[in-house]
Amino acid sequence: MSRNTLAVAVFEDLLERILSGELKPREPLPSEPEIAREADVSRLTVREALKTLQAQNIVAVRRGLGTFVNPVEEWTGLEAILRAASRGTGGDEVALRLLEVRRMVETGSAELAAKNARPEHLAAMHESIRELEDAHAAGDLDRVTVADLAFHDAVLRASANPFLPALLGQLGNLLYSTRRETSAFVEVQRHAIEHHHLVLAAIETRKPETARKAMEDHINQTYDDYARFINNQEPNTGAETA
Repeated sequence: MSRNTLAVAVFEDLLERILSGELKPREPLPSEPEIAREADVSRLTVREALKTLQAQNIVAVRRGLGTFVNPVEEWTGLEAILRAASRGTGGDEVALRLLEVRRMVETGSAELAAKNARPEHLAAMHESIRELEDAHAAGDLDRVTVADLAFHDAVLRASANPFLPALLGQLGNLLYSTRRETSAFVEVQRHAIEHHHLVLAAIETRKPETARKAMEDHINQTYDDYARFINNQEPNTGAETA
């Protein structure tokens, strides 16, 4: 096995120990000789693995003290961040940072969509709202989540900028899991339906600032919903009664 392959294996093992909580934020990693002995590799291989961790800011070297684990919010490697989020590591912090990304990307996308949306994009938005309403009425959380994501994807594609759906596309699994978590509450589903209608109507005005403001209001509502519902209340996925 090549040294590069061994270094990747050591990197993966250390990252897994960090993700599992065995190695906690602000705590030191084992020494290079200890890691080398446990993995049955050379110290040079260990140094290569540590350089990869350091390059993604997963760890930081303190001269004379050792190598210490950084909190997830300080990491810079997208794949490692996604793995941490999927494991619940740094949960609330990662979810809020994801909302910040959505605010920056999706408000701009709505603004561009007001200028560039074609009839098929608008039709996709209308269809996703109908599907969201049907799924909400049926109390089907998975369909609600998929329809919610489909609306936002249609807005991204209506921007006519191919980089935007590609950027958020890399976050697909994380977006699904966080959206499903908040969408487990009936009131949040109702908020999504209401705001999707408002965003679509704003895009159809062909006024970019109006569309940006409507999407910003939607993301703000999502912030409020996350703060209100996630920590203390039990979800109710059934349809609301009249």
